[in-house]
Amino acid sequence: MLRGLTTVRFHTTDLESAKSWYTELLGIEPYFDRPGYAEFRIGDYEHELGLLDSKYAGVLGAHGEGSAVGGPVIYWHVDDVRAALDRLLSLGATLHEPIREFGVGFIGASVVDPFGNTLGIMQNRHYLDILSTR
Repeated sequence: MLRGLTTVRFHTTDLESAKSWYTELLGIEPYFDRPGYAEFRIGDYEHELGLLDSKYAGVLGAHGEGSAVGGPVIYWHVDDVRAALDRLLSLGATLHEPIREFGVGFIGASVVDPFGNTLGIMQNRHYLDILSTR
């Protein structure tokens, strides 16, 4: 079901400083930058490293702002987000962030597994583009 890593999302209370720090570390500017979120493409497979302003972390899901769920969100490419989400919920995961469109060709959601880990799933156009070149 989980086909490959698409995006790792870190949370930050100072997005501008985090963008500057990662720009210096990686030697590149974010390829995607909007209020509250920035994203870099890195590594041999151009994986996505996202930086999210912490004030937006968890506010879309059942756990809400200030919940005990924390840490990075790792998104995995799936062929069908709705089917994958239904399967995860049927296996005891709880909804963290409902299905939403991140941008054209990027649809995702996240759950908290029965062990307290956040698991993201995404139909990711970029993942499929990279896969087609391999």
